[in-house]
Amino acid sequence: MSETNAAITIDHVSKMYKLYRKPSDRLKDSLGLTRKKCYQEHYALSDVSFDIKKGETIGIIGTNGAGKSTLLKIITGVLSPTSGEVRTQGRISALLELGAGFNGEYTGMENIYLNGTMMGFTDQEIDARVEDILAFADIGDFIHQPVKTYSSGMFVRLAFAVAINIDPEILIVDEALSVGDVFFQAKCYRKFEDFKKAGKTILFVSHDLGSISRYCDRVVLLDHGRMLAEGGPKEMVNLYKRLIVHQGPAAAGQTAEDADRAAAGGAQGDGTDAHNGGKGNHEWILPHEMNTNTLEYGEKEGEIIGFRILDENGLRTNAIEKGTRFSMQVRVLFHQDIDDPIFTYTIKDIRGTEITGTNTMYEKVPVTPKKAGEIFIVTYEQQMDLQGGDYLLSFSLTGYRHGEFTVFHRLYDVCSLTVISDKNTVGFYDMNSVITLEREN
Repeated sequence: MSETNAAITIDHVSKMYKLYRKPSDRLKDSLGLTRKKCYQEHYALSDVSFDIKKGETIGIIGTNGAGKSTLLKIITGVLSPTSGEVRTQGRISALLELGAGFNGEYTGMENIYLNGTMMGFTDQEIDARVEDILAFADIGDFIHQPVKTYSSGMFVRLAFAVAINIDPEILIVDEALSVGDVFFQAKCYRKFEDFKKAGKTILFVSHDLGSISRYCDRVVLLDHGRMLAEGGPKEMVNLYKRLIVHQGPAAAGQTAEDADRAAAGGAQGDGTDAHNGGKGNHEWILPHEMNTNTLEYGEKEGEIIGFRILDENGLRTNAIEKGTRFSMQVRVLFHQDIDDPIFTYTIKDIRGTEITGTNTMYEKVPVTPKKAGEIFIVTYEQQMDLQGGDYLLSFSLTGYRHGEFTVFHRLYDVCSLTVISDKNTVGFYDMNSVITLEREN
């Protein structure tokens, strides 16, 4: 890409931190008292290179510890790279961390002028923008109070209002919008649209895959400091979905193309891996593997020994696109004879509210008595109509023993379930309404 067309160029950037086992090792190293290396090298970023064109909206995704925030801090000059360089063209406005660039003792108004001065504006230039900043932040008289008294929501309102209204050529945002309420987030995304139409460059880090899919022209996928791939939003989101359940190219040392071929082959298989201990693309997830704090109880006359979630293409994941069909499968081993087993699942929100769920009794699925030593696979297939966001999934095996209701095995919050959506409605789920307008004559 021509340098004149690049808003940001990341050229073989690495960031290495020295991890010392004890404080004395740090002192010895800083004073040069030993030739022996007394630290471990940890690369938060390792040889990352890509360009961002002027006017592009680029998303950066990856699991925790992938290096996303480190990369943004290097681009904005907060951190220096260990090697490589970053070249930028245009004024950058960044919203990296809640409170970054703000003095807690100053009032909101004083922080507006402080940030504007740091960006190189004169007081007269800031004066011309103050009204727009105040209108966007909409925090009323709190603008004259010290920001240390602000709630996190008020803080992010002011920080984003300042960042968005100083007319930058490049806007960088790192997850900060997740703090604001839904109405403020909607206002911020409308401003994103205005920025895109004005030809501004946006660099956007978020775990909200629906927003990444909707707003980004291109997406960069990072994992453990390395750049795994870059491409269209749908392609990168699908690769990320496999990565978070250890099926991405990083897990197998393969390329993205190899992973795609392997996943497609697995999706077309005959499903026999369900009975062979979970070998292959559809490997079973063990209880406690994804959430070590899973609440488990029951006497285990029947035991849940594995589970998995499959998307519309039959790929294992725990991120499902809204409006698509998906299935959840549970693998159950019976240690004793059970005459009337009931298989259940429940989906809760992160506050613990039960959103939906069902079981074989509600669905009137005939279940025959099960014998000790038998293994059965229960498949729940449905359409995903929940709103975009994060949920918690629970499975259980219950039933009746001697006429008494019994919990044989229950796993609460065994894994998270992420719903990817570019259109949310009001409430917990989407009614999929069809709206028409017609003029009355």
